[in-house]
Amino acid sequence: MAGHIQDRWYKTEIGADGKPRRVKSDRYGIGLRYRARYIGPDGTEKSKSFPDRQKRLAEKWLSHIEADMARGQYVDPKASRTTFKQYAEGWVKSHTGEINSREAAERRLRLHAYPHIGSRPLGSFKPEHIRSWVAELEQTVPAESYRRIIVGTVSAVLSAAVEDGNLAQNPCRARSVTLPKPGKPRVVPWTAKRVFDVRAALPRRFQATVDPGAGNGLRQGEIFGLSEDELDYEGGWLTVAHQLKRIRGKYVFALPKGGKVRTVPLASAVGKSLRAHSEEFPSVKVTLPWRTPDGPLVTKHLLFSGSSGDHVRVSHFNDHMWKPALVVAGVIPEPEEGERYAAAPEDGMHALRHFYASVLLDAGESIRALSAYLGHADPGFTLRVYTHLMPSSEGRTRKAVDNVFPLFPDEDHGPQTAPGSPDAPAA
Repeated sequence: MAGHIQDRWYKTEIGADGKPRRVKSDRYGIGLRYRARYIGPDGTEKSKSFPDRQKRLAEKWLSHIEADMARGQYVDPKASRTTFKQYAEGWVKSHTGEINSREAAERRLRLHAYPHIGSRPLGSFKPEHIRSWVAELEQTVPAESYRRIIVGTVSAVLSAAVEDGNLAQNPCRARSVTLPKPGKPRVVPWTAKRVFDVRAALPRRFQATVDPGAGNGLRQGEIFGLSEDELDYEGGWLTVAHQLKRIRGKYVFALPKGGKVRTVPLASAVGKSLRAHSEEFPSVKVTLPWRTPDGPLVTKHLLFSGSSGDHVRVSHFNDHMWKPALVVAGVIPEPEEGERYAAAPEDGMHALRHFYASVLLDAGESIRALSAYLGHADPGFTLRVYTHLMPSSEGRTRKAVDNVFPLFPDEDHGPQTAPGSPDAPAA
């Protein structure tokens, strides 16, 4: 045993005969008697105290510590006393990536995790605590897909705690814990008629916003952040180099989602539309911070602007431009007087990206190319989202045969009656 048990009620002294003997210490009868001591993996001494008559328990505890260190499952007892909230707050602050993602994670933890498991010490977590919390979550968060995101955030925190040596295992990954299902609905792309019906129903200065969405697969922030210098009309390319984002109520310019700059083929029809829009509504010069509200100022000549001559306020556009257009196009019902428009999570501007993906897949474009044009980090993700839109084998077969066979006017003149056929009528 690398550690040892110290009896703090007794000490060893050298007697007059020169032999060691045990005598009562100044602490005799005061406080906890036994202290189990050992050197941790970080080279510092650790200890835990036990009361009188529990020396065997102290030895057992020390044996467990040494076994955990040998198996690589050691958890610092002091660190394990850190509460979930204390650790998670530090995890959020050190979380790298998009600011919006960090703030969203903090909000999920603050609203849905801290009230239930925030005060629990990390070292005390067991699968039963996660099962109980997930059950409570069902009462407050109806959407299963969002519950899964919340649980995923908590699991990420606990995984980090495991890697930092504060927790032996992540209880969210126990087999007895049933995670909420993704519940993501299958993408049903708009028809071309719906796309152009919504386009026609928008105010004139916003009609062309549909084109880079449906014709280039841009996200809403990328559409409203699109600048003149990103359009190569002659070469037929559109560069997606930045987007318009809202962070803590303030607008900024930032890299596209995932920090990926990409180029997308610019069809002549889309280019013609954007050129016509620019002639009628000249671009506006907009200066905003870069990436964060306190970031350095950056100036862009935006293709789309609000009636005030500034960048588009996305929430205002959604409520006062987009949803009324959905009503006119018959996508959502017209609200009763004094009521708000119906929620349309599947029919926002993101539906234009799905339409773009469906058009390219129907034309036979590869998943890898589509993934690059959409700005996805992983073609596998693109495949999972859009695989059901890919032309089927039997569909390709019918189309191939139809392209070869001529169209016959009626059933009395099939392939067997073609000139030269044995069954062809005499001339």
